[in-house]
Amino acid sequence: MMSQPSTRVGVEIELTAPRGVSRADLAAALAGPGGRVRRFFHTQSEPSAVPGTPVFDNLTPGFTAVNAQGEIVAHCVDDLTLLDGLNRHAPARAGWHRIVSDDGRLLRLVARHCDPDASLETVLNPIAALFGTTVEVGEGQMHRVADQAGLPIAIAAPLPGERERPCELVTPPIDGDLEARLEALLAPARALGFAVPAEAAVHLHYDADVLRDALVVRSLVRFWEAWGETLKLLVAVNPRCRRLGRWPEALRATVEAPDFTTLDWPAARGRLAKLGLTKYCDLNLRNLVHDVPDKPTLEVRVLPGAIHAEPIVRAAQLFAAAHRRVRAQPLHRLGAWPAGRQSAERLLWSLPLEPSDRLYWLSRAATLTA
Repeated sequence: MMSQPSTRVGVEIELTAPRGVSRADLAAALAGPGGRVRRFFHTQSEPSAVPGTPVFDNLTPGFTAVNAQGEIVAHCVDDLTLLDGLNRHAPARAGWHRIVSDDGRLLRLVARHCDPDASLETVLNPIAALFGTTVEVGEGQMHRVADQAGLPIAIAAPLPGERERPCELVTPPIDGDLEARLEALLAPARALGFAVPAEAAVHLHYDADVLRDALVVRSLVRFWEAWGETLKLLVAVNPRCRRLGRWPEALRATVEAPDFTTLDWPAARGRLAKLGLTKYCDLNLRNLVHDVPDKPTLEVRVLPGAIHAEPIVRAAQLFAAAHRRVRAQPLHRLGAWPAGRQSAERLLWSLPLEPSDRLYWLSRAATLTA
């Protein structure tokens, strides 16, 4: 029998719907009898091929499942990294569109003033009124708003290429029986024919409150530099998963500065905030460092895709134990161990795991090469 993580954890699970089914259908199934689905703007970023504009920010259709008691069950959103098996030339699904801008600030303004339930033809009308202009309609049903000087604000266009099929299933923070809560989400997904995409990952979000300490952050960085590759080998990170990788070297230099651990948290956070950390790495510190609203978390991004609860719960317990060790035993400087069976066994015996969890992971370690 599995033990349960001793701390709250939020989970993001990447899935793909079969053709003819969408993430909105999954949200409706999760809402259940007497529940409802709320549509909202989900913000994403993607690389741009336009010179001088490295990133386009997107608003895409997201759906929140709310049960009959008025509780949020989960959010079902797009994930632009999921591409394999999608027909990019498929016609847009009726009623599905995205809004694009080259300025995240303008896009947040759009999200605040526009209605996610509005049609493609009318969705940008409020933002055009705000700037004293009108919506221009162009080729490919592109609806464009510019300011009075002609500078672009946002473009709304049909959502292309089966983009209704990808679904990142995002849970609220979960206390208690994580396995039961996840199965209550994944069983309906399996029943609808959802599957694990080729590029899929699962992300775990842990409360960052207990990590807001310079000494703990240095210990966390040292731990992941020493054992990160071993942990990825243990959980079998998906080699096709996009947007993973190591931290910039400047992070190590910052936390190893002689005075770093003498700083209070606001001062330490100020130094870390200058590093330009992104979320696209094995362990995402950005939410911790920047106090991202509604997401004060430490995000583990190296789990492979899954559509059953057990492997997610096992991994959640493993990383919870790793973070407990980091907080309880500030680490001396360690070199990275070569990832393999011996390093995995050494790590597992050092973590405060329940016996059943340690046995499970030791059995996984035994299958690795030395």
